[in-house]
Amino acid sequence: MSTRREILRSGLGFAAAAMSAPAFAQAISKQVRVIVGFPAGGGTDIIARVLAERLRGIYAPTVIVENKPGAASRLSVEFVKNAEPDGTTMLVTPDFPLTVYPHSYRQLSYDPLTDVTPIAPITRSLLTFNVGPGVPDNVKTLADFIAWCKANPGKSSFGTTAAGSTTHFAGAMLAAAAGVPMQAVHYRGGAPALQDVLGGHIPASVNPISEAMPLAKQGALRILAVTGSQRSKFAPEIPTMKEQGFDVVIDSWIGVFTPARMPADQVSALSRAIATATKAPEYAEALAKFGNEPAFETPDVFAARYKADIVKWGPIVKASGFVAED
Repeated sequence: MSTRREILRSGLGFAAAAMSAPAFAQAISKQVRVIVGFPAGGGTDIIARVLAERLRGIYAPTVIVENKPGAASRLSVEFVKNAEPDGTTMLVTPDFPLTVYPHSYRQLSYDPLTDVTPIAPITRSLLTFNVGPGVPDNVKTLADFIAWCKANPGKSSFGTTAAGSTTHFAGAMLAAAAGVPMQAVHYRGGAPALQDVLGGHIPASVNPISEAMPLAKQGALRILAVTGSQRSKFAPEIPTMKEQGFDVVIDSWIGVFTPARMPADQVSALSRAIATATKAPEYAEALAKFGNEPAFETPDVFAARYKADIVKWGPIVKASGFVAED
């Protein structure tokens, strides 16, 4: 995808910036792996690569991204859970595998409260509701789309990044609010879902704004709404779902986690490195291309937010009646 090529090109600029930055005592002398539970080219992958570029030279000499998709990103969490807590393996993930899955899966191979350590959020972003060429050009609002679904019940569906994810529940909550059945079609990440929207195989999808915005700028995709409590400052012309009469509000984040039991000094070292990386102007500039804003919190503050989000999603999932099959 063009988004990945953009970020790879921008990496040259990051490397130059790192070389000219003030000296920073590296916390790790070995190669560090950033684990992503989705295929390359998706929103989480893009953000992880931006962070990895900024951590090189300030946290470790080499920081690489490893994509480990599978089982709706649960494999990546399990991989990090079983890694050595020595600071050389970290997980970059959206919120839902750790905050929503405990409620939407009967069994998980990990405990989000005891098997990983929350380090910091690295971006806050919105989800988008998108339509492609499978929907007529005169569908420009959510109300238009709902009317089209009622007129075409056999075509009423939307793609998600994973079953039981926030993208899944955003679409399900919209369908419930509109009183229109909409079939969720689950993918292994946002990139393949968007490919099917662009190909006209499914009419709509819910994606992180980082995945949808570049395609919308090219005119290949129409974003009908964002899920946040406020409009995106990067796309202020796109109204929220709530503004359009549908009480669906989801503010998302992507964060860094490590295996549990990592020593406190190593947690602090990684936190300081992420603070430095996320406050760099180049980091904000790179994220802005994909509609994301930098975020950073200390481990204690982030842990409190993280635990509150786990609690928040319980009644939402229960009310939906959804239980994952596997």
